[in-house]
Amino acid sequence: MTPRLDRRRLLQMFGGTAVLAAGGPVLGQTLFSDYPFSLGVASGEPTADGFVIWTRLAPSPLEIGGGMVMQPVPVSWEVASDEAFRTKVAEGTEAARPELGHSVHVEVSGLQPARPYWYRFSVGRERSGAGVARTTVRAGQPLRRVRLAAAGCQHYEAGLYTAYRHLSEEDDLDFVFHYGDYIYEGRGAAASRSREGVTTATSRRHLGQELYSLDDYRRRYAQTRTDLDLQAAHAAAPWFVTFDDHEVDNNWAADVEQDGAPVDAFRLRRAMAWQAWWENMPVRRAMLPTLGRIAMHRRAQFGDLMTANFMDTRQYRSDQPCGDGFRPTCPGATAPAATMLGAEQERWLFDDLGRRGPRWNLLAQQVMVTRLDRRRSQDTEAEPILNIDSWAGYEAPRRRLLKRAARHGSTVILTGDEHQNFANEATDQDGRIAATEFVATSISSGGDGRDLRAGTEAMLARNPNCKLINDQRGYLVCEVTPERWRTDFRVVDRITTPGGAISTRASFAVAPGRPGLQAA
Repeated sequence: MTPRLDRRRLLQMFGGTAVLAAGGPVLGQTLFSDYPFSLGVASGEPTADGFVIWTRLAPSPLEIGGGMVMQPVPVSWEVASDEAFRTKVAEGTEAARPELGHSVHVEVSGLQPARPYWYRFSVGRERSGAGVARTTVRAGQPLRRVRLAAAGCQHYEAGLYTAYRHLSEEDDLDFVFHYGDYIYEGRGAAASRSREGVTTATSRRHLGQELYSLDDYRRRYAQTRTDLDLQAAHAAAPWFVTFDDHEVDNNWAADVEQDGAPVDAFRLRRAMAWQAWWENMPVRRAMLPTLGRIAMHRRAQFGDLMTANFMDTRQYRSDQPCGDGFRPTCPGATAPAATMLGAEQERWLFDDLGRRGPRWNLLAQQVMVTRLDRRRSQDTEAEPILNIDSWAGYEAPRRRLLKRAARHGSTVILTGDEHQNFANEATDQDGRIAATEFVATSISSGGDGRDLRAGTEAMLARNPNCKLINDQRGYLVCEVTPERWRTDFRVVDRITTPGGAISTRASFAVAPGRPGLQAA
């Protein structure tokens, strides 16, 4: 069992009361103007013998440069086998460099498998709050259970991160999968407009305008990470983090920016966005962007129970056909040359899907695989409407993916982006169920929401392979055992005002070797 950090203690630690000597000396004449660990701590990328631990020094997080002197600062770190840090199992010093936003990424190794560890950082007399992480079971070794959460789409202006407060209190999470849209690149606005055309007042405002420079992106991450509920969720479990579109620009595809920027200009913007993403995520040095690329897709093994493939559906995809958006299909949506993953990543993924390995195969990615008719009216004469930014706009690679997934027989897809909950049976071109797909709603994007959007009943009737649509905010909790995969759709009743309550909207189960949804 992974011990749960007490919520009150987390808020104290990450609210700044862990300051030991604010303003004390750090290096010679270098002084912190305020508590340097204002952005909290995080862990990620767990393996059987370790994980990454992260922090970023920012005594004035909303200032350009975070209030830091532009010089490297040595940061001490420690990992212990107990919450009181009586038994330290690893420690060291890592430089927080100005070139990397004074972020610290420590790749801890040499630990014991399948157990919790606690970690923290210090600079001089300043000390961070503590986080808890957990190592995994070695590949191929017997494992009876994995418990994970899936979350994303956390528009800072759209509402409070109440769902993260509840996620931090979930028991026994081995990891959190963040599917993307950690930040939103748009300028601050007094009101926001949903995909359904509903305008609501902004709960809290972004600083600055639309993001283009490295400093722009750094400050947006800093503003986002000052949220205490987000910090608590990071401190409570290790994360596997991916990106989607808003970490760079809405609906970008490979070298194409939807605003029409020249390719060279967009590549520079994307490179700065990726650097800021890396600086603020608990990921490994191998993922530091180089030569205009970032190695985001990777794989993790959980004993003999599950393989998790973390995919990248932005960097290599061909441009969206049909003009993008929600619209009827066009010839480009079935183009044989279209790609969602790119040739190299597709080979990497298909090689794994083509073999019989652990009991379950998880595809953790960003946009919906299931092809749904999005019409919400009773008009039977209108053409079907597709989400062209999803796999439905890339039918040839979608068919290849589902053909491979069906070979494994126990493939579960975790998805985001939609700002709604979906429970889908992903069918191939012949109508056979090839995989099961759970789509996690947003943490805040879309505002309070409601149980059902207008026209949901009509959409469900048109899509018998879709068993649930829900328009509330929240996250997924999945419990994986050799006998079944269970997913709980956890939702909050409001996010635009404090105190939202959590509940389970629906639960579904999947049996190994029998893709498809059962009531749980």
